[in-house]
Amino acid sequence: MSWATVRNGLLHRGKTVRWLTLAALCLAVALPIGALIGGLDFTYGSAAIIALAAGYLMLRSNMIGLTALIAIICLLPFAAVPINIGFSPTFLDLVLVMLFFVWLSRIAMHREGEFIADAPTLPLLLFTGLAIASFVLGISNASLSANLIRHFAEIILSLLVFLLVINTIRTERQLRLMVTILLWAGSLAALIGIILYFLPDYVAVRLLSMLRVVRYPSGSGILRYIEDDPTQALRAISTSVDPNVLGGMLIFTTTMAASQALADKPILPRPLAYIMTAILSVCMILTYSRGSFAGLAVALVCLGIRYPRKAVWILAAAIVFVFLPPAQNYITHFIEGLQQKDLATQMRLGEYKDAFRLIQRYPWFGVGFGGTPDNDLYLGVSSVYLLIASEMGIPGLISFLIILITYLVRFITLPFRSIRGTSIESIALGTAFAVVGAMVGGIFDHYLFNLVFPHAAALLWLVVGLGTVSFRLARQQAANSSAVF
Repeated sequence: MSWATVRNGLLHRGKTVRWLTLAALCLAVALPIGALIGGLDFTYGSAAIIALAAGYLMLRSNMIGLTALIAIICLLPFAAVPINIGFSPTFLDLVLVMLFFVWLSRIAMHREGEFIADAPTLPLLLFTGLAIASFVLGISNASLSANLIRHFAEIILSLLVFLLVINTIRTERQLRLMVTILLWAGSLAALIGIILYFLPDYVAVRLLSMLRVVRYPSGSGILRYIEDDPTQALRAISTSVDPNVLGGMLIFTTTMAASQALADKPILPRPLAYIMTAILSVCMILTYSRGSFAGLAVALVCLGIRYPRKAVWILAAAIVFVFLPPAQNYITHFIEGLQQKDLATQMRLGEYKDAFRLIQRYPWFGVGFGGTPDNDLYLGVSSVYLLIASEMGIPGLISFLIILITYLVRFITLPFRSIRGTSIESIALGTAFAVVGAMVGGIFDHYLFNLVFPHAAALLWLVVGLGTVSFRLARQQAANSSAVF
């Protein structure tokens, strides 16, 4: 039955023909759905139907694919399909593969516009090449498994999300939409984290354990405490499993929400931007993630310098923070870290020392991503910079820094006079300062380039891509303004 036949039947003059066509259409839809649910049971059948519908929509538009990517990064970063094909594909895997398949197909069929390679595309491709070289050279250091290959492929695809974003998002309307979706998804994740934090522990465990159907951890061990000691303060995790990883996501979303709250022309209603910023900030406090909080603080200071008259709101929020009940434990925890008194800080300093030893032995291409060739060394350090240097050598670290420095130079050289007071300015400021905050947070944690947390890497390059698009549109606006005058 062709669509033309269906349309003619639905629009037919005869009432009987219209009803028969409608009934046939309903049967054509209901029979395969019923068979799917009957064959897989209700839960898996329904999930399969939703997945098929989502896949179809993603095939229709990469914007829908990017929306799905943002939702998964913020809300279900560790969800996996409950099947085993040597490994369990994650939702992130499926969305990334679908996104790149649709994008490359459009290029092959000449349905995509001009290929865009805005800076920092070249250093990013260089970094990707070095990562592949280090992976190949380091294969001998560990047994090659399906999971290792999958995790490395996830990291490479996460890096290339930058290229996909700058080639998919070409208009201000599309940019505003994606930033809005990211803020909504991040705020929802933060709200879930706050609610779970204040619920009784057994209720929070029961709710989080419901995610075991998509391969999330379950049981009482899923709750996280300072130094993993249940006698100390509980840490917010939302659906991110790890409080530090949640804190990393909050650096990006809180900074971008605060930028909208302070902007002269926000893309969201200003009261909503304030509410989002408050929710995100409270959740950040409840993570007790000191590195993430330091990164966010730097990002907010940068925003305060840009909006000095409105910086009083940031100062007021900081004063209120000091008097919040959780803040007392947080401040104590932060001071202990600065004084190197707590166990977590002492262990981290030990990791730094061991990482320097590894880098001294393997400075050029590192040891790869699977393991180390020496028994007295190990791969793993709570600093994204030292981790990259360990895995890819000093050239890999330099190329990573060149990417981010190039990005920030592009931001600094923007024609701010031409875009002052526009929504483009608020997005450019929010994304650039979010990346600055993430760079500071990366000194103290490794989630931005870690095989275990590919969604965090995808978020970094997504935001860098959104910022690069805003820089391009800002320059186009400036060029159009100068052409008019």
